[in-house]
Amino acid sequence: MPQLERTAAQTAAADATATTAPPLAGQAAPRTTPTLALTSAATAVALMTYTAPTVTLPNTAAALHTPVSAQAWLLNGTPLGLAALLLVAGSLADDYGRRRIFLAGTVALGVTTGLGGLATSTWLFTLARVAQGAASAAILASSLGLLVHAFPTARGRLHATGVWGACVSGGIALGPLLAGALPGWRPVYGVLAGVTLALAALSARALTESRAPRGGRPDVLGALVFGLALTCLVAALTLGRDGWLRTPVTVLLAAAAVLLVLFAVVEHRTRTPMIDLSLLRHPRFLGSAAAGLFTGLSVLGLFTFLPSLLQRTMGLSALDTAWLVLIWSGLSFLVALQSRRLAGRVSPRHQLALGFALHAVGVLTMFGAIGSGSWVRVLPALVIGGAGSGLLNAALPLVAVESVPNGRAAMGSGAQQTFRYIGSCAGVALVIALVSSGGSPAHGFDIAVFVSMGLAVVGALAVLGLRDRG
Repeated sequence: MPQLERTAAQTAAADATATTAPPLAGQAAPRTTPTLALTSAATAVALMTYTAPTVTLPNTAAALHTPVSAQAWLLNGTPLGLAALLLVAGSLADDYGRRRIFLAGTVALGVTTGLGGLATSTWLFTLARVAQGAASAAILASSLGLLVHAFPTARGRLHATGVWGACVSGGIALGPLLAGALPGWRPVYGVLAGVTLALAALSARALTESRAPRGGRPDVLGALVFGLALTCLVAALTLGRDGWLRTPVTVLLAAAAVLLVLFAVVEHRTRTPMIDLSLLRHPRFLGSAAAGLFTGLSVLGLFTFLPSLLQRTMGLSALDTAWLVLIWSGLSFLVALQSRRLAGRVSPRHQLALGFALHAVGVLTMFGAIGSGSWVRVLPALVIGGAGSGLLNAALPLVAVESVPNGRAAMGSGAQQTFRYIGSCAGVALVIALVSSGGSPAHGFDIAVFVSMGLAVVGALAVLGLRDRG
């Protein structure tokens, strides 16, 4: 199996010999510019819906009368839907049409986002957020499949995945800013719903279909078992902040373990499995999964809860917090957009390791920042961590599509991002638990800083160690 590393000469040689894959019977050739623009824009909006509540959490919780013990659900609803449906969506996109799944996802995201803005209780809002996550899963998994089909050369794929990764950072940056700028949290969802539905209408006209059918029936049983397993796991991680030895948490963890074993049995026996379990023997695929998991655990876990903590401890407004977090997410966007210049000099694997290392250094500078009461103390972490996040967001999609056969690009993307949002759910729950049980928010956050730093170091070692040899 080829190495993840690609030199400049290898890239040039691949470009010289690669030809655009012919469209399947009855399919038009892909339109590269509209495909890149629309998939990247929809991805950015999906991430905006994911991050918008991070700066409106105090107001949303107050409006919905959400107790502190249940506020993790307001943040973890979307990653729950993402984690449960990403792999399913990726497999369906490859088999039954990436454009079809992409359009279904954009329409569903527009509708569910609008419903979230109308929610009147914690559970209704959480259900809407879970549905937003499921719709976003269809967008994120199918969009990379569309890009791989539209950009078959190595150079074109590097450019496309770089732009797509930058839009992940851009969506993370713009979500809190939009939420902080609008009067109240409900209008945010109305605006995002309208933008998403407009993108769905444009995509229906501009995108062309692509698929890699394997024949056979849909893996309905595998999808159901896997979705239930991840739902139990994420629910256990979210409830665990109130005590890991409580009966509901233990039952959910046991159910997740049993369902995952059952999923492996189902995938081994079915003709067209959602995921080829033989990929688990390949270091390149395991490296992609590890990169996604530790990005969620170390990066998303800490920075998803940070805006709410800044408002609680420093008295910042939602808009002030959004501008502050924009330093981190904006730098992430710029670094991701420019990271293609590293091609030929730094392999994607080493780029991931460098991104984890920068995050570790950045969060270490945040030690004692909450206790100081000054937002200025957070700035070095936002700058250094933002650069690291940009490197991660640029390299992750390229590693995802290169870790699987070409025809399974959407599945590869779904697999990696499944681990990413499982990590995010666990990371958010862990940070909230540490902050809540540390005696004071400042002391608890200092513990969370060291945990995040340690997880980033483990992530760097994992992506360096899991590589193909020979």
